[in-house]
Amino acid sequence: MAKKPIGQIVLVIILGAMVGTLLGELIGLLLPGGVVREFFLRTASFGLGPGTLDVKLFSLTAGFTIRFNIVGLLGIGVALYLFRWY
Repeated sequence: MAKKPIGQIVLVIILGAMVGTLLGELIGLLLPGGVVREFFLRTASFGLGPGTLDVKLFSLTAGFTIRFNIVGLLGIGVALYLFRWY
């Protein structure tokens, strides 16, 4: 995997996290309430809060947050494993 461009590796990590987190959310919604459901729905979030750039002509506000669950981390692992053979 060392000869692959860094942009492709970052893209694979982001896509793996997105697909894995989506699957985790879907699995969590299908399961009945309890410990297993809480396990799938527990997320870790980090990011930058909204920041505002205000100039006299216009104002721009932007923020960024990433949420991961356990299946999202597994999704990253599977995506990197498959990318290794691509």
